[in-house]
Parts: sequence; C-alpha cells; structure tokens
Amino acid sequence: MGPAALLVVLAAAAAVAQALDPSLLWGTFRPQIYFGLRTSMPRSILSGLLWFEPSSPKGLVSARHDCSDDHNMNGYGWKYHDGRTFGVQEIKDVEFNYLIETSWLKTGNGSWAARIKGSVLDSRRPAAISPIYYFSLEDEKAYFEPTFEDGSYEDGIPQGEVQDGRLFQATIEEPVGSFSMRFENTPGAPNKAYHPPPGQKTKHETEFRDARDKWHYLGVKVPSEMVWRGKDWLLSDISTSFRAAMNEYGSDQSKLPFVGDLMTLADEVRPASNFIAVQRTFAGDFGFDVFFDSEADARGSHLDGKGLTVALEASKEAYDERLKTTLSRTFSDDLYQYARYLTSSLVGGVGYYFGQSIVDRSFSRSYDVAVGSGALNLDEGGQEEPELTDERELLTATPSRSMFPRGFYWDEGFHLAHIGVWDNDVSLEIFKSWINLVDEDGWVAREQILGEEARSRVPVEFQTQYPLYANPPTLIMALTTYLDRLDAKHGSTNIFAADVKVDQTVLSPQSSNSSRYIDDPTLARSFLADIYPKLRAHYLWFRRTQRGEIKEWDRVARARGEAFRWRGRTKDHVLTSGLDDYPRAPTPHTGELHLDLISWMGFFADTMRKVASVVGEEDDEEEYGRHYDGIVKSIDDLHWNEEKRMYCDAAVDENDESFHVCHAGYISLFPVLLGLVSPTSPRLGPVLDLISDPEHLWSPYGIRSLSKKDPFFGKGENYWRGPIWVPLNYMALKALTQKYAAEPGPLQTKAAKIYSELRQNLIDNTFKEYKRTGFTWEQFNPETGLGQRSHPFTGWSSTIALIMAEIY
Repeated sequence: MGPAALLVVLAAAAAVAQALDPSLLWGTFRPQIYFGLRTSMPRSILSGLLWFEPSSPKGLVSARHDCSDDHNMNGYGWKYHDGRTFGVQEIKDVEFNYLIETSWLKTGNGSWAARIKGSVLDSRRPAAISPIYYFSLEDEKAYFEPTFEDGSYEDGIPQGEVQDGRLFQATIEEPVGSFSMRFENTPGAPNKAYHPPPGQKTKHETEFRDARDKWHYLGVKVPSEMVWRGKDWLLSDISTSFRAAMNEYGSDQSKLPFVGDLMTLADEVRPASNFIAVQRTFAGDFGFDVFFDSEADARGSHLDGKGLTVALEASKEAYDERLKTTLSRTFSDDLYQYARYLTSSLVGGVGYYFGQSIVDRSFSRSYDVAVGSGALNLDEGGQEEPELTDERELLTATPSRSMFPRGFYWDEGFHLAHIGVWDNDVSLEIFKSWINLVDEDGWVAREQILGEEARSRVPVEFQTQYPLYANPPTLIMALTTYLDRLDAKHGSTNIFAADVKVDQTVLSPQSSNSSRYIDDPTLARSFLADIYPKLRAHYLWFRRTQRGEIKEWDRVARARGEAFRWRGRTKDHVLTSGLDDYPRAPTPHTGELHLDLISWMGFFADTMRKVASVVGEEDDEEEYGRHYDGIVKSIDDLHWNEEKRMYCDAAVDENDESFHVCHAGYISLFPVLLGLVSPTSPRLGPVLDLISDPEHLWSPYGIRSLSKKDPFFGKGENYWRGPIWVPLNYMALKALTQKYAAEPGPLQTKAAKIYSELRQNLIDNTFKEYKRTGFTWEQFNPETGLGQRSHPFTGWSSTIALIMAEIY
C-alpha cells in the first residue's frame, strides 16, 4: 500500500493571537526539551523529539526528552542558530553512545523541515536507538480525523504498511492555515534495522526483523492543557503495549520475541486524537527528516531530503559570513567556534510561554510595609493567598535549558545585550514582550512562570510572585545599547524629529530582518513611543515601592528622598537583589539602604532621560535628570565609607544609629560598574585598587564576587560569596573600556591595564572549561577557575562572546 494520509480537522477553533513578528511565527521555542518547535502563538501547534535505548525495558526509564543534568551529556547546544530561519544542534549522549544532530530550516512562508541524525560515538560499543517525533494541537476543540488515500481503515488501524512519506494534513486558524507533515528517511542515511545483541535472538527473529524497518505511529486524545506532556503520553502507550505483550506470552519465555520489538507505538489513531507521533528504531548511524508543509507555499516549492541537505549547508555558510562580520574580529578557528556556540545557544534558548502565573497580591511581611519601625521580626507576616492570574504570553531568552527554562527579569538585560548585537529587531521583540507584562501598578514579576509546562520545572516554594518584590532592572541595559546603535547609525542630529522622512537609501539589505528598527528612524521613534508609557510606569513603581529611609535615622544627604532598599529581605538572603546570599546587614532592618539598588536606579534614571528626549517628553526628561543628579550625590553621601575606602550598604544598629555594612565584593563596585562615578573622582582609585588586588577580588579567572579576606568568603550556600560570574565581569569591562579608560582622568592608564588583563583572563578560563567539559557554566570557582553549578548555562554567561569581540 502506498503512502497514507491522515486528515486533521480543527473544529470551530478559537481565534489565536497574531505572532509577534511574522518571521518569528515558528521557532525552536521549547528550549526546555532537547529539540522541539512551536509557534509563537497561544493554543496552536507544538512538536518535540524523544528517544530511548531499546535493548531493555530499562531504556524507557532513561528516555531523553526534557533537558536534564541527570543524563550526563558530554555537551549539548546549538552550533548554529540565527533566531529566525534555521539552526543546527549537537547532543553528545555518551551513555546511549550517540552524537545526535538536530537541524531545522524554514522553507517558505509557513513551511519548515527538521532533520534528526545520529552517529555512533564509539564503534566498539553496541548502539541502538528508538527516536519518536510528535506533534500536538493545543486548542481544546482540535482533533485528528484519519482518512487513507488508497486503503481501508478499521478501528483506528490502517490496512497496510505505513511507508516512507506518510502524510498528516491539517487546517488551523490563520496565520498557520492549512498544512501537512511528511516523515522521510534522510538521503544516504544507513538506517539499518535494529537487531538484538548476540545471544538474544529468538525463534521469532525473522518475523520481527521486518517490523523494525517500518514506521510506527500513534494518535491519541489527551487533555488540551496537557498536550505539552509528550514524553508522558508516549511512554505510557509504549509501556502499556509492552506489558500487554508480555502478558500474552506469559510464562513461555521460549516464544518471547526480542523485547525491543515490543517497545513500539500502538500503530493506531484513536477517535478525536489531538496528539500524533511517529517512531523508528535503528542500529548504528541513522537519519530521518520531518517536513511541515504550509499550504500557503506552493507544493512545487516544498523541499525534499536532497534539497534540505543543500539548503542547510548554504545556511551554515551564510551564518558564518554574517557572524564574522558581526564580531568584527579575527579569531583562531577554535575561538571562533566557541563564539559561534555561545551566540547560537543563547539565541536557540529563546522560548515562547503562554499561560497563567501565580501571584499573591494580599500577602505582605511586616518589613515590607513598615516605615521607621526599626528591627524586623521575620517570623511575622500576613496570610498568604496566592491566586492564578489571567493568561499572558512572553517571548524570552532563558538562562539554562536544564535548570532555568523560563523568563528571568534579572538575566534578560544581559541576554538582550548579546542578542541585540546579533539581531537588533529580535531583541526588541523580546524587550517589548517583557514590557507588555508590566501591570497597572507598574510591576512585572522577576520570574515569569507562565503555564503548567513552565511550572513543572519550578519548585513549589518559588512559584508565587509578590507585587512588592523587584529585581535589578537590567532590561534598561538593552534599551541603552539600542539607543547607542541608533546614535552610531544616525549621529547625534535630531533624526527623530516628527517631520523627518525615511530615507530609503539608509535601509540595509537586512532591514526586513535584523535592523529595520535601526535603519528606519520612523520605526525607531514609533517603538520608543509605544513602550514609553509602561516603561515610565515601571520606573515610577521602583521609586515608589523600593524607597529607602533617610530622615527617619538622622542621615545627612544633599538629595532629599534619593535612597533605596530591596523588599523581600530575609536574614540570609536578598533574592530580589539577584545577588541572593551576598552578605548584608546582620540584622534585617527597615532602615537598610542598598548600594546596588540605588546604583541601578541611577542608571535607570539616566536611560529614561535619554528615551524621554527621543520621544519629546521634555518635562519628564528634566525630571529624570533631577533624579539622576540626586542619586549620584546620595551614593557619595550615604554609601561612601572613608575609613574602609569603599562604597557600602547602610543599616541601623540596636541604638538606632546608622552605620555602614562593608563587604568588599561586587556590591562595593556597583557605582563604578554602572558608570556613576566620575573618572576624576578621588573615590575611583580605591575601587580600582579593590578590583585589581589578588588578596581581595582579583584572580587569574576573573573578578571574584566577594573578597578572599571577607569572613563570609566561601561560607554557607556560597552562591555569591566568592564564585566568579561572567555578567558582573562584563559590566566591569564595559565600564572600564567605555568610561574610565576612554575619558580623561588620572587613572585612565590603570583602567586600561585592568581591562586588558581582566578580559584575557575571562576568555582563557571560560574557553578552557568549555573545551574540558563541553559546557558553558553558571559560575566559576574563585580558587581553581573550574566551571560549577548549572550547565549548560548559555544565558548571561554567553556575554563572553561580546567580551571576545570587545562589543559592549
């Protein structure tokens, strides 16, 4: 029997939202699994890959689907990924003895193709694998109605073999429209049938050998809100079929076929199925292709396997040319591949999330609301009343696909600094997606855990978000670098005036993709004007909710009201600061003032001043300027400790006296990291001395988060108490090269020297660890330089690529 067709009917489907940008309709927007594509739309289509080792039922237990450190991979990540049209990923599954390559390519307006290839890592070891690729429809009214072109159909089972080129057809709401799916062998792939290891052949070997050459399939109806649980539905079906087969043979093990032949999908499509899957089982090297053909593209334009091979190679060549131009530097081949991996894996880690989050708007602790009340009783608090919010959507990069596959406000500014260099307009789509989450009060949750799939990867105690809790406003770093790109393109002239017309000659060949919002000043002005109201509300929310106390504790400061304190403090953590366990005052107090937060607010005010200037909000521009000037004064008045010769937090003791809390480390550097200290300030020298002192923060691997001499160094949780973090080092390098080594001042030469040595130390160590382990790491040991904690951490640690290219 020839290829079969399965018609998918979407009955009375609800309208879906328009994609953020038509070119971002499809993508690898499920970074939490090893390979999966979906649309950037709610209640639409998603797909994914699962594989297991078929020689034993135990292989199902260790099936691969969700990214996990427990799988002991020897590295996985994107070798190529342009964020819009294609990507190539390598997964080194040493336990299963396979190097798996997953590729995807957009082949038309709505069409795409995926290729799954496997190569045996060690030919001396046996290698067999059973990959399954699935599709699911999220709309609750969606279902599959099977028909077959040239054969009958009974009880969900086609009467004949399912052959190469099986089709699935569907119609869904625009912009996806009508489509079909094909599954084919990759041209030239060996695709040998799977045979049991020596000594395990049975009387039925000949009978079952043919079964291993076929495509197996499944169509089932699952709860619409649970279609993302592809692994669960697949393993449940295979396990049920396997147990039934074992029961059929009973105690007569002599007739038992090889177990791998029993671990297959059921070869049926059940009524009203909204989940379909196709499976092959291979021995040795293999390859198969998945084609998603949109009816919006002419049938003659749909690729076959040979065309996909040619297109992928051409895409890789074009990517290399573009990245080398973007980095504007010449690297050794190894370093270039490292920079390519960092950039591609960050972009390939972008995910689309939709659903409800958990917010507690009633809960408050005494220390969050009390003013001038003194020491805090951290055991007292209101009654928690978490509630599910309305459904929201977010396009976001993710810190770590295995540990943190969701949106983090604190991380995203660093993500967008890098993504913006590669593709400015994608970075703005992500930025706008975050700004759209700002609520009527101006608040946005620091962790975005939208929907059940995202929540399934988060411990319960971290799921609820609180509207008094902030996070470092790093998103404004992305906005600042966008403004810098605009200035570099158009100069400092009044290009944004309302009567300026678009000069088509300035539009680059890539204007339709990555740089339209740079090349076209009208679009730039429109974007900034669109985000400005919510951005201003967000800024004012920070000033209103995170304000610190000055007069209540008889502090003297030239700027009235310019002091700030993180809410959400516990005795040992200030999670809201992003620097979790970094040592603060020994006793939490309403009178605390936090140096890092006031520094962020200074940077925020300066950025808002620039945006207001562009969009013509002159009164607001003047207001932000006053805020900025006052914050710079307060940093010196409230946070400088002359005896310690460093910037410090402030707190209040048991006698209601204000005092400084000085722990030399990242927090001590913040006024310099964010460029708030003048190059001619007498306080710059001590900060540079602190950075460059090996007995404090300097190491051959980067700047430590806490001084070696601090009593808390390496103690307790030891998260931000010594380990080296790439993003804070990136901030240091940015400040050193763009301000302190660039602008006239007595320490200009010293700043340049620190910059040069620090940059090389970071590149050398992170590259060494990448070559040694196959991963980029969350942080690095301050004594040995070894990578540690989460991996792969291709979120903000990927800023090392910008450091390599000296792009800040």
